Amino acid sequence: MATERNSVELVDDDAVRSFARAAVLAALMGAAAVVGSIPIPLSPVPISLGVLVVYLMGLYLGPYWGTVSIGLYLTAGTIGIPVFANGTAGIGVLIGETGGYLWAYPLAVILTGLAVHGTDDLADPADTSTPVLAAVLLAGLIVIYGLGTAWLGYVLELGAVEAVQLAVVPFVPGDLLKIVAAIAIVKAGRIDPT
Repeated sequence: MATERNSVELVDDDAVRSFARAAVLAALMGAAAVVGSIPIPLSPVPISLGVLVVYLMGLYLGPYWGTVSIGLYLTAGTIGIPVFANGTAGIGVLIGETGGYLWAYPLAVILTGLAVHGTDDLADPADTSTPVLAAVLLAGLIVIYGLGTAWLGYVLELGAVEAVQLAVVPFVPGDLLKIVAAIAIVKAGRIDPT
């Protein structure tokens, strides 16, 4: 007697592919935050390549899967995996001097993802004009600076001017280069967004 077996698809292939991409970018974020983190004497905030990966999460994964990706990264760091800047981890980092930047990352990912993809299916970010990409990434950077600066000022009890001097001024040139790099990566078309 022959037995007939039916295959059951438990998870859609697109969801598996999207989750895998989210996990890869979360891992890349951890590597960028640890390896690409440089302490500077001008500020308690280190220079980090993490902002570049935040841009890529929004550009390539969109608002939903980008948020999943940055959520995986933040969860990993919170539970003790040393993926935050300079190899740090734990809830103390989220409420410490640089915590505002970490809390701003999901907002920047959502903003970038919505601006490029909307709420529907993913589009090819290379189809978005360079001026629009630049404006969107700059808006994301403003969100990161705004929350990061406000939190740093609160934690260290700084005035607004002093907080901006520590949390924004040393980083503007490098962060503008990260915007250029993100746009160059998108426009090169070497990463398939779908």
